[in-house]
Amino acid sequence: IETGNIGANGIVGGGLPIGVGAAMGTRVRGGDQVTVIYFSDGASNNGVFAESLNLAAIYDLPVVFMLENNQYAVTSPVEEMSRVPDLYKRGAGYGVEAHQVDGNDVLAVYEKTCEAVDTCRRGKGPVLLEAKTYRHSGHHVNDPGAYMPKERMEYYLARDPVKIARSNLIEHARYTDGDIEAVEQDVNRRMEEAIEFGKNSAQPSVEAFIEEVAAGRVCTAHHLAPAVCSAHATANSDVEMREIMVREALNEAMREEMTRDERVFIMGEGIAQRGGSYKVTVGLLDEFGPKRVVDTPISEASFTGMGVGAAITGMRPVVEILFIDFTSLIIDQIVNQAAKYRFMSGGRGRVPMVLRTQGGSGNGLAAQHSQSLEAWYYHIPGLKVVMPSTAYDAKGLLKSAIRDEYPVIFIEHKLLYMDKGPVPETDYTIELGVGDIKRPGSDVTLVAWSGMVKRTLAAAEELAAQGIDAEVVDPRTLVPLDKEMILESVRKTEHLVIVQEAVRRGGVASDIASIVQEEAFDYLDAPIKILAGKNTPIPFNVNLEKACVPRQEDIVSVVKQMFNAQ
Repeated sequence: IETGNIGANGIVGGGLPIGVGAAMGTRVRGGDQVTVIYFSDGASNNGVFAESLNLAAIYDLPVVFMLENNQYAVTSPVEEMSRVPDLYKRGAGYGVEAHQVDGNDVLAVYEKTCEAVDTCRRGKGPVLLEAKTYRHSGHHVNDPGAYMPKERMEYYLARDPVKIARSNLIEHARYTDGDIEAVEQDVNRRMEEAIEFGKNSAQPSVEAFIEEVAAGRVCTAHHLAPAVCSAHATANSDVEMREIMVREALNEAMREEMTRDERVFIMGEGIAQRGGSYKVTVGLLDEFGPKRVVDTPISEASFTGMGVGAAITGMRPVVEILFIDFTSLIIDQIVNQAAKYRFMSGGRGRVPMVLRTQGGSGNGLAAQHSQSLEAWYYHIPGLKVVMPSTAYDAKGLLKSAIRDEYPVIFIEHKLLYMDKGPVPETDYTIELGVGDIKRPGSDVTLVAWSGMVKRTLAAAEELAAQGIDAEVVDPRTLVPLDKEMILESVRKTEHLVIVQEAVRRGGVASDIASIVQEEAFDYLDAPIKILAGKNTPIPFNVNLEKACVPRQEDIVSVVKQMFNAQ
């Protein structure tokens, strides 16, 4: 990592957008670094290859795409998988300079690579190079490669790059056989030493592994709560407040962090000139310019990966995906890349990136624009998940998310953007993993997050009028989860109702319920109730849509049933 090698990738094509992101980082901060991405002929048929090539082209990024065409994708010959087997020709469709080189000739590859790097340093990148070679064995150790024609194999074995390089050294560089044998012996010695080092090293500590590499799932540091917890808690404080909308609070958070830290930049579809579909990024382009406020094509997988790569190389990108439903397109870059990079680099690498998106039902946007998918990301070690419900929380949590060293999935709710609430004039942050008691009470604990907090608070007021004093707990961040706040509340009220907009099956509410069952069971005077969305896609019809998620009257009814049953 320290030398500029950000690692290989276990997902075919997965490293392409990450490499483009490394080059985007160079573009934002300045410098003459050039990114070289090594990938295979198989990866060239992956969609992110086309997207990455296009992204690098439209932003004139200093990237050399080094396509190693060994003529087999696992067991499939390239001529059967591509109508045009000379893969470098694909560059023309994206306006990218492209060349083919003999991949078995080390000097030819070196010279062409130097030319490509020079082209990128002169601001004329990207460049696509196809190094045509041949695989000398099957795809893996248990693959005999019987599908590879014997005559073709013999031809390429005679053109082994090591043999060709050896001949060139003797013929043109005045090396002797003895000189080369000495180099080979030195390399073999160092390889054997490395193998022995690995064999003789102690097994890693399980405790260190969990503490240093794995992301914390549950927050237990409740004593670290910030001085200012929420708008209702600051009503009588000396902090000067003003009423602003959630979208304005988010805008302020990004503006302040971009001013404070030049590594912060934002990108997404329509976020620059338009200011975003929900007007969250209005004015940021004028203030920070197109290098730090980047409009992207509709290429979610690759521009998310571009954010991952930029973060790995020291930047702090904020990537916007317009609807959480569309994050199905970026699962590999978030789940296999961003979430696992710190772990797979032994704790040495970081991905300080924020993925902003919005979810939830409302406005009749139907099944593909209305889902609540936080449980997807709650399930993945290495990610943090934030879901604010107020303007105050939105600003403070987003600022903390941008400063965090982990990838953070920051989920907003489409119905909250226009909601107003008190926000301090002064700078502040809210620590991730610290929940908030939105309404104190003594009879029942209501846990809710995001869009459900507003409905739950309204239900609590209705219940109060009927003699039931409800305490409303908003976790604010699902990962890490402030379980101590929830447990303390349950120990006091002895009743728990969890309200989530997402479907009941496999939801976060079930996990919270299991935590309370395990750690506060003796305090419960009634079974835990979960009120959740119905196990159905969200309909377009507004009346049906409303019936699919918890409503105020549903919350009131469940709580009353709990007490009537006693």
